[in-house]
Amino acid sequence: MPTLRSCIAALLVLGGLALGRDAITLRLVAVGALIVLAFWPEAMTGPSFQMSFAAVTALVALAEHPRFRALTSARDEGWARRAGRVLAAMLMTGIVVELVLMPIALFHFHKAGMLGAFANLVAIPLTTFVVMPLEALALLFDLVGLGALFWWMTAQTLNLLLLVAHGVAASPMATMLTPAVPSWLFALMIGGLLWCLLWRSGWRWLGLGPVAIGVTGVLLLSPPDILVTSDGRHVAVRTSTGGMALLRAGAGDYVRDTLAESAGYDGPIEAMADLRQARCSTDLCAVGMQAGGRRWHVLATRSDMLVERALFSRECAAADIVIADRALPRWCRPRWLKIDRRMLARTGGIAIDLDDARISTVRMAGDAHPWIVAPRPRRHPSWRPQL
Repeated sequence: MPTLRSCIAALLVLGGLALGRDAITLRLVAVGALIVLAFWPEAMTGPSFQMSFAAVTALVALAEHPRFRALTSARDEGWARRAGRVLAAMLMTGIVVELVLMPIALFHFHKAGMLGAFANLVAIPLTTFVVMPLEALALLFDLVGLGALFWWMTAQTLNLLLLVAHGVAASPMATMLTPAVPSWLFALMIGGLLWCLLWRSGWRWLGLGPVAIGVTGVLLLSPPDILVTSDGRHVAVRTSTGGMALLRAGAGDYVRDTLAESAGYDGPIEAMADLRQARCSTDLCAVGMQAGGRRWHVLATRSDMLVERALFSRECAAADIVIADRALPRWCRPRWLKIDRRMLARTGGIAIDLDDARISTVRMAGDAHPWIVAPRPRRHPSWRPQL
């Protein structure tokens, strides 16, 4: 899909130049987007389409602004002033692109870069004027067997580039992490940004209002207290110190990263069994959580083995929330919420905010998209009804 979008944009640019028109305009972006959506309308929901066209729209809108054109226009001046203008233009384009892409990155990936524009001030000139020429010289001198020196120099400049990248990534301000962003906040920010980019008069600044409201809403988002994956096998809870703990300590990196990003958390993840407020056996794990002015009791299954009814029914009755990757029997009656295979088949993954007793689900009411595969209901092989 990215290759097709690039090909369509290149053909539109060539067509505009052939007709003697100014090809790099917002009309070009609009026509390219319409062509892509005419053949692949589902692309609109993907981060690739959104980020590509948002970045191009921001760059074209900035390039059309009279003050930016005045800054980048050619003039007779010394090399120092020319270099300063080039660096200023690079910084402005980098900041604009990062600001436009930030809502999309936060909505889809729960994280966004903050210092990329400043890192590019070093990375782009270094790559353009040092790395690429050295690689060309190395390839040229390889024809006579003398390219080793230039390859060594290329390696050193790449090491410098990696040093800059690691240095920026190590900064505490390098990325912004947030919990899952609600769709309405995302739509508010994107609508405001589009208003700012598409208008050319003073009306454009009215779009800053929705953007400010959306940013404020994102900053005020509270991380969920409990996260449950769509299969019910993996459960993450917030600890009393603000960290995270997993039900299954042997969960892989993908599960850990996904749950941590969904919670807007970047730190070590503990095992639920190691928490002081947890009681865990091979098959069950009960943990106490303080939130919303009260204490919550959460019970989760952590194996496929059959649990004795007398024990399990007693634990269910004492719990506010019961979570299982199997279909729970009717006699398991927690005080507030029962999350099992039947419920997860309807809702997908679940996030719970205990302060407000609010439940957020991946699947919403009315979701009937063709790419959603309805799971087949099946009885867990290890669960046998008890009479």
